[in-house]
Amino acid sequence: MFTTRKAYYPYVSPFDPCKPITPKTYVTPPNLYIPFQPANLPQFSPKEALYTGTLWKLFYDPYYGPYEPKREVESQ
Repeated sequence: MFTTRKAYYPYVSPFDPCKPITPKTYVTPPNLYIPFQPANLPQFSPKEALYTGTLWKLFYDPYYGPYEPKREVESQ
């Protein structure tokens, strides 16, 4: 299973004056993992689509900070 949150470990110099933040994380959008848009994808209702910013449920990706606890997305 893939994850949209990636992590990497930057180079840490022995002469850095401050303690580095490791690992550094970043988020990739779900559309990077879908080479084409399949037919008949499940859709949000118009109200939910305006709230989430996309019509298709497959492309929805709520951003959570790396230090926030995991939250479940509520579907109505």
